[in-house]
Amino acid sequence: MPLLLFPISPPCVPPPRPRLRRLSPPPPMAAVAPPSLSTPVTILPSVSVALPPLPPPATDDFHWLDLFAFLNSPADSYQIPVEEQEVEVEREIEVERERERERARKAEHRRLRQRQVKAETEAWARAADEYRELEREMLDRRLAPALPYVKSLFLGWFEPLRDAIARDQEVQRRKRVKHVYAKYLLLLPADKVAVIVMHKMMGLLMSSKDGVASVRVVQAAHCIGEAVEREFKVQTFFQKTRKKSAGENDKALEKEQAKCRKRVKSLVRRRKLTEAQKIVQQEIELEEWGTEAQVKLGTRLIELLLDSAFVQSPADQTPESSPDIRPAFKHVLRQPIVENGRLKKKHWVIECDPLVHEGFESTARHVEIPYLPMLVTPKKWKGYDTGGYLFLPSYIMRTHGVKDQKEAIKSVPRKQLRKVFEALDTLGSTKWRVNRRVHNAVETIWSRGGGIAGLVDKGNIPLPEQPETEDPDEIKKWKWSLKKAKKANRELHAERCDTELKLSVARKTREEDGFYYPHNLDFRGRAYPMHAHLSHLGSDLCRGVLEYAEGRPLGKSGLRWLKIHLANKYGGGIEKLSHEDKVAFVENQLPDIFDSATNPVDGNCWWMNAEDPFQCLAACMDLSDALKSSSPQCAVSHLPIHQDGSCNGLQHYAALGRDYMGAAAVNLVPGDKPADIYSEIAARVLDVVREDSMEDPATNPTASLARVLVDQVDRKLVKQTVMTSVYGVTYIGARQQITKRLQEKGLITDDKLLYEVSCYATRVTLDALGQMFQSARGIMAWLGDCAKMIASENHPVKWTSPVGLPVVQPYKKYKNYMIRTSLQCLALRREGDAIALQRQKAAFPPNFVHSLDSSHMMMTAIACKKAGLHFAAVHDSFWVHACDVDKMNQILREQFVELYSMPILENLLKEFQTSFPTLEFPPCPSQGDFDVREVLASTYFFN
Repeated sequence: MPLLLFPISPPCVPPPRPRLRRLSPPPPMAAVAPPSLSTPVTILPSVSVALPPLPPPATDDFHWLDLFAFLNSPADSYQIPVEEQEVEVEREIEVERERERERARKAEHRRLRQRQVKAETEAWARAADEYRELEREMLDRRLAPALPYVKSLFLGWFEPLRDAIARDQEVQRRKRVKHVYAKYLLLLPADKVAVIVMHKMMGLLMSSKDGVASVRVVQAAHCIGEAVEREFKVQTFFQKTRKKSAGENDKALEKEQAKCRKRVKSLVRRRKLTEAQKIVQQEIELEEWGTEAQVKLGTRLIELLLDSAFVQSPADQTPESSPDIRPAFKHVLRQPIVENGRLKKKHWVIECDPLVHEGFESTARHVEIPYLPMLVTPKKWKGYDTGGYLFLPSYIMRTHGVKDQKEAIKSVPRKQLRKVFEALDTLGSTKWRVNRRVHNAVETIWSRGGGIAGLVDKGNIPLPEQPETEDPDEIKKWKWSLKKAKKANRELHAERCDTELKLSVARKTREEDGFYYPHNLDFRGRAYPMHAHLSHLGSDLCRGVLEYAEGRPLGKSGLRWLKIHLANKYGGGIEKLSHEDKVAFVENQLPDIFDSATNPVDGNCWWMNAEDPFQCLAACMDLSDALKSSSPQCAVSHLPIHQDGSCNGLQHYAALGRDYMGAAAVNLVPGDKPADIYSEIAARVLDVVREDSMEDPATNPTASLARVLVDQVDRKLVKQTVMTSVYGVTYIGARQQITKRLQEKGLITDDKLLYEVSCYATRVTLDALGQMFQSARGIMAWLGDCAKMIASENHPVKWTSPVGLPVVQPYKKYKNYMIRTSLQCLALRREGDAIALQRQKAAFPPNFVHSLDSSHMMMTAIACKKAGLHFAAVHDSFWVHACDVDKMNQILREQFVELYSMPILENLLKEFQTSFPTLEFPPCPSQGDFDVREVLASTYFFN
């Protein structure tokens, strides 16, 4: 019969057994007298008393028998089972491995960051060091090193230009009354300034679109002056932020800087942002130089370049003749010319010698390109000039010197711009890399002369020979055809230079594991990469050469979207089919796709027939890899898949006006296959042209024009005009677009007839658009009327986009003023006070729609980031991995519905009425019965 000596209570529950590989023996147990009890001990019969149940153990693996076994076991006999030991050891090893990986990641990030800092702060210094080293090599070996042609030119110019700048700096230091440019000229070493001038001048001449290898003096001077200012700011900021070595002076400086930082933080907390900004600017010495100072400095440096840079013709002269040494650049006055229907006034240009011009196409790889893609994630945007590159000057908006827009973006609270900052950070955090296989194909084709797959031909068009006849009409035709051929060759030359610049960046970044594109905005809110040459915003060549650095398994849906993407990039009408038909088309072309992937240049070259050949080739390679793997759905894909809006501007107008007819035409309404607005407009135009062609030319003057046009009307003829109509394309702009399409067809050779037919086709196309999108026309008219009223008060039109971005139209009347420089008098433009009323009115409808499509993009970017997607965008084209397309499609539709759940036009009217209470604005246009939520079920809204 058991005795109950102590009452049972919860504190008596034994503690859980610690999980140790080896448990220490328990301490020796001392005899303890039982506590005295106030009540006598009684013996209770076990039958009559039911003991309360023991409380459950504190852990699932505790057992009473374990405790008794432990208490009665020797010190070295009780151990955790071997299996548990192994699991514990493996866990510790994995934790240590993860720590090691994290340390390696941090070390790699530090290494890349150091490289990025050097790339931003030491580019010009490295170039100057290189030229100095080459000079020493020449002196030591007493012969010229084997260098590429253009680099040898740079080397020949470097020493005399550096010495000329150094002499001018010394003269300016000694002068009591200095030139205006003097204080800026003295800020950088002469060798660094010389490198900036050479590379900037060659870059400007290379990017000249007329192909004549000339650049306006005022443009070149401003660009060079701005580059010198930027380099000075970078070096100053870098020096200020560099850690100082220990020392008394350094400690005092650090103490002073700490005080300054403390004061700035205090001002920011008290919302005295203007005062804080002034202190920071004074501390970092980043005050703006101004256009006039930049131009005066740039002009002086150009003058020194003209006096220092020379070229020598090839060694085909006789030994007796003197060497033909002539200036590399000339200061030339261009006479007035008519170009694209506009009179260009006479102006001064810097023109390079033909010997320099010949080397342009191989120059790009030797020219320093600023604002290259970043090796580390860009700085997060936190203000107007805080974000993007680590040290290079970065601004969130490209204001082009417009004060109103700059002040507007600086004046709004940072909280209001939170979505804008977050969206730009999302775009900038997407990691890219060069698609090496596509790049190899591009380089092979380019080395063989180009001219296929959309690459420009390296050869020129042969010039027509002068006829032997004296017939003035024949001579006139020959001169005209000669002029056209020379112009075409200049354009080809400009295209070749542009291609070389793109390929130069691809070569520089090819071996990197990944890189990033910092983004900023135009004044409407549209996002652009800050790097200018090789980015996903560029041509088919750029997009084909780039891919995501991080790959993701395709999955079942991803494999399907990869096939759809390939069909879209092939084009030729395939992009207008349903998704199922696109998949079927790709599956029928698999032999050609495999051949394109394995032998892109010397095979059947099926991919070269695509509308976007290099993007098609990239998709062929990705799909081929997947289908040849043991598990296609598990294949890792790096290819971004595009989802494009269907004539996105009209989609926004249809949603604004709740216009059902317009919504159905641009795929806001669900359908079995995509609606094609371009084909529909082309069909309407063709009906009108056919009717006119049956008329009598004697009574209807357009009949003869219609007969010439009737066989040339197709989707491509009207596509660009339809696309840009909602963005305010003018009649002249539309006519030029249609003229270019007719020239491509090549069926009209007479220029006068081509002009007349283009005018006729433009009128018919714009009339068809007006009939089909009456609601959009009504909204555009209302926006134009509001803008006219505001501009009549001499105020720019300004509004706030749905994501909080303040937008100010920058159209004012400019005043010209003259400044005297050491080279010539230059005419500069200064922003005036008077508003350009007509431009404010005409530009407001397209700018407003651009602010809406940019808002939709930013909202989608933020939502995709939260969903874990890698997002990129080109305005109304959204990109993600193939496996994430379905998720992104759901997100972008939800964000579109959220955007148009806001009363956008009503909010705009309220904003106008608040800003201009004395004006009576017309009421908002009436809306239709379209339910914007139908977009959620529309397969082809974005596709």
